[in-house]
Amino acid sequence: MLSLNNTLPTISAHQRISFVSTIFAQKRVLFRTMDKNQRVLFSSSQQAQNSSPVLSCKASLEVVHDSLSGSAVHGLSETVVGVLGGGQLGRMLCEAASQMAIKVIVLDPMENCPASALAHQHVVGSYDNSATVEEFGKRCGVLTVEIEHVDVATLEKLEQQGVDCQPKASTIRIIQDKYLQKVHFSRHGIPLPKFMQIDNLESARRAGDMFGYPLMIKSRRLAYDGRGNAVAKSEEQLSSAVNALGGYDRGLYVEQWAPFVKELSVIVARGRNNSIACYPAVETIHRDNICHIVKSPANVSWKIMKLATDVAQSAVSSLEGAGVFAVELFLTEDGQILLNEVAPRPHNSGHHTIEACFTSQYEQHLRAVVGLPLGDPSMKTPAAVMYNILGEDDGEPGLLLANQLIGRALGIPGASIHWYDKPEMRRQRKMGHITIVGSSMCIVEAQLKVMLNEDSVNDQPAVAPRVGIIMGSDSDLPVMKDAAKILKEFDVHAEVKIVSAHRTPEMMFSYALSARERGIQVIIAGAGGAAHLPGMVAALTPLPVIGVPVRASTLDGLDSLLSIVQMPRGVPVATVAINNATNAGLLAVRLLGISDINLQARMAQYQEDRRDEVLVKGERLEKVGYEEYLNS
Repeated sequence: MLSLNNTLPTISAHQRISFVSTIFAQKRVLFRTMDKNQRVLFSSSQQAQNSSPVLSCKASLEVVHDSLSGSAVHGLSETVVGVLGGGQLGRMLCEAASQMAIKVIVLDPMENCPASALAHQHVVGSYDNSATVEEFGKRCGVLTVEIEHVDVATLEKLEQQGVDCQPKASTIRIIQDKYLQKVHFSRHGIPLPKFMQIDNLESARRAGDMFGYPLMIKSRRLAYDGRGNAVAKSEEQLSSAVNALGGYDRGLYVEQWAPFVKELSVIVARGRNNSIACYPAVETIHRDNICHIVKSPANVSWKIMKLATDVAQSAVSSLEGAGVFAVELFLTEDGQILLNEVAPRPHNSGHHTIEACFTSQYEQHLRAVVGLPLGDPSMKTPAAVMYNILGEDDGEPGLLLANQLIGRALGIPGASIHWYDKPEMRRQRKMGHITIVGSSMCIVEAQLKVMLNEDSVNDQPAVAPRVGIIMGSDSDLPVMKDAAKILKEFDVHAEVKIVSAHRTPEMMFSYALSARERGIQVIIAGAGGAAHLPGMVAALTPLPVIGVPVRASTLDGLDSLLSIVQMPRGVPVATVAINNATNAGLLAVRLLGISDINLQARMAQYQEDRRDEVLVKGERLEKVGYEEYLNS
């Protein structure tokens, strides 16, 4: 390999480019140097001759098999990662790579593709051209993809020649053909909607008779973001649906309609040592068959969350190679999890992991393919929402609308904006995304509504309460107000409501069942006499419940205290002294402080202030004596 830095040590960068362009004029190699990243254009004559272009870069591209061979390295990894594709996924891979000083080179036909400004090098060429991919692959320590629609035959050839492809070419071949995907996963016992290949109208009618209508008809190849799908609602619509997909010659298959109630996705990382790390399942919401909103974690039961994770892990374990995989799933009305499809790369449903998880899917993919240990996939924030910025119009009108959205997002607490820097705005094109993180799904959804101009109060998102203070009667309010005062002192927003276990049981059920979804994190329930409210609410919600025994006209509140503390096993209720709602408020702050360092610090300050109050009183008592102290 020719190293420009060694060959031309005494001339300027501009002179070097001119000199090299002259040397390789017959090879028709074009160099462009742009700050820290360089591009190389593969000419058609080079591809025909299968000659190696010279990549101008600061570091040699000779492969150092660091973590793959166990030799000492400088930094995390010296393996050069080659990526087929330079779209937004490639761009975010490059962002993650820059943090770890891992060199990423991308192959993409678009000169100004999103990854071009951030990649260590951008090779301008087609990722479905055999000669181009083969030449590019030989310059990489490991070769991976950000789009699966690549020349898989060349990947197989490169593997035979010793090039390290992750995930393996066999996996890419399976994933490229959605019908082969279904066959593969069916053989491995993964739950799927029923499916069959169709070659003509007769086989399509037979599928309709077997599966019923509506019937989902899909293209086997080059289908994504809703492209390549058509629905036939009756036998009469079969021909029009098939024609919309390009006819039977394109290669079609059908799936039985899945009566899903939610679409879920699980990002699964697989290391070179076959270790597995699964991200929390998310809910995906589509607009015109394009992923539009992602909610993390999905609002499903723990049982469904585990089932989705198990199905996703089993699916990825049946494939070969390392990397990040996105497993898209259907949750049906009867609680089944059915696999929809798998992507062998980072995915739109994992964008939120950049801000919401300890290890983003992009860092995780790089860790996996170069052989580093997998990172922690768990969330570092309780809730996150990802909103895709889709082109609302073509050209300048679309850009204006996107800029207005971004302007509103800049004022949203917890919002992070990602703009992909695509050269052209088009309707329905993915131009960027916005992730909002917060302490509850209710809070981030409220902020999303404000960003979308759907709900605002003076252009500011409404503050969702974190603590619910409830009581059986307004006669309890003089006691329960003390909890509200404490929470206000700590700037913890709370709601105060009358909810009677006996007089309004339906309201109590509704309140307890909806509290978590609305963002409530702790419930303080005050009750006198029989004091059923705390226990009944605790039986209906997984949130911590603090019972406040309120002194009634008889038994001096002792009956309330005994009722609260004698809950049956499995229904825990914390409690405080009779009428001591102040301590209930302080206990709620401490519970919230487990995941809120600001509240922890303020609680520590509160304790110091109480200590100082006692010390001041003690000093004054010693100074003036008890009589003056009592009379003052």
